[in-house]
Amino acid sequence: MIDRETFNAFCQSLPHSTHVVQWGNSDVWKIGGKVYCVAGWKKIDDESQFAVSFKCSEIGFEMLRDTPGCRPAPYLASRGMKWIQRMTDEGVSDIDLKDYIRASYRIVSLGLTKKLQKELGLNQEAEI
Repeated sequence: MIDRETFNAFCQSLPHSTHVVQWGNSDVWKIGGKVYCVAGWKKIDDESQFAVSFKCSEIGFEMLRDTPGCRPAPYLASRGMKWIQRMTDEGVSDIDLKDYIRASYRIVSLGLTKKLQKELGLNQEAEI
């Protein structure tokens, strides 16, 4: 199961990611000022576990919402946002989690203004 240090190192490796600690000592990762991933210790069945929440596509949300070890992210999903919280590696491996974090980063980066995307060198498709 991924630990906090490994999680933070991975998120830091994504270009232009910024980190803040907020919301009860959670690690919050952003691109262009917008949150793409949140992690911290959560009380689950009377045990503290390191949980990671990330944004996903509608299809990803529908697929992961009932996957063992995952659930719609508290607070975010209840507000209609497509966020999943991975609590254990039972249904989503650490390798797959990194892929979902990369996808979340991409989804959030596509929501930035075109000007900011260009400034950050994100999502710039080569012209033919």
